[in-house]
Formats: sequence, C-alpha cells, structure tokens
Amino acid sequence: MGCCVTIEILDYDPAWAELARHAIGEVIVALPGRVSEVEHVGSTAVPGLAAKPVIDLMAATSSLDMVLAGEAHLEEIGYRRLDTGMPDRLFYRREGTPVAYHLHVVGADSWETRNERLLRDHLLQTPGDRDEYAGLKRELADLDAETYTRRKTPLVQRMVDTARDLRGLPRVDVWEE
Repeated sequence: MGCCVTIEILDYDPAWAELARHAIGEVIVALPGRVSEVEHVGSTAVPGLAAKPVIDLMAATSSLDMVLAGEAHLEEIGYRRLDTGMPDRLFYRREGTPVAYHLHVVGADSWETRNERLLRDHLLQTPGDRDEYAGLKRELADLDAETYTRRKTPLVQRMVDTARDLRGLPRVDVWEE
C-alpha cells in the first residue's frame, strides 16, 4: 500500500512516562530561562494508547528567537531542528533507542490552546475515544507516514473539535499537526 517505510505502532509502554520525564529535565537544563513549561504530549503520554515509539514534548517560550539563540545547547543533547513548515513553532528531533524524541517549541501565548495538549487531555479523559484512536492507528500502520497522518486526521479533528467545544474555544484545522 504505502511506497516507503511503514509505521510502527506499539502497545502502550509504561516506561514512556519515565523516558519523557528524563527528556523534559534535559530540555529544561539545556534551555535555562528560555522555556517556561515543558510537557509530554502525543500518544505516548496517554496510558493504554498504542503509539509510535516517539516521545513528543512541547515547550512554551516567550520568544522563539530566544530558543534559537540557545539551539546549540539542544544540539549538545542530540536534538536537530527540522523545517516542518508548521507556523509559529520550532521542531526538533532526537534519534534514540528504544524511542525517538520530538520537541515542539511554541509561544507561551498559545500554550493553553495548543491542539496537542487538548487532544492528550481529551484522550486521558475519554477511554472510548482513546481505544477508537488506537484501533485506527493499528489499522493504518501498513501505510506510509503521510498517508497514515492524512487518514487519521478526520478522527483527530473530531476529537480536538470536541475538546475545544468543551472549553469554549474556536475550532481550528489540525492538519498542521
């Protein structure tokens, strides 16, 4: 089906939480005073949710330029910036075993309304949606990464819309995610 590398979906691993805590500590040490919050987001942050072996972290900053100025410190701990085309965010990847790490750095002014955080919290509070999402991910795992993402987007959009509606937030397109 997919032309390239397929997606690896694993059962939830409780070790992911500790790996995330450790990585958060490393980011805070690497960027002292440059980030105000760092959280574990994404599927590996939701107990019971099958996921790709990637720890997604999101950090809030008052200035993306301030993080760029300290980028060498992130490079020292293995993070490399990638241009994803996502607006108002810096994206870094660190290869690793048994997981890779993604660091999304965003403006503190948008922290409370970030779709990644809203989706994580929704999945933590809604086991039925968590299980539906896990099932879809497994169903799509034989596809290439772009097709996998596009095919799961309608379900992610529905869940994020629900989370935003419950908080009185306007709906936004999740495709950048």
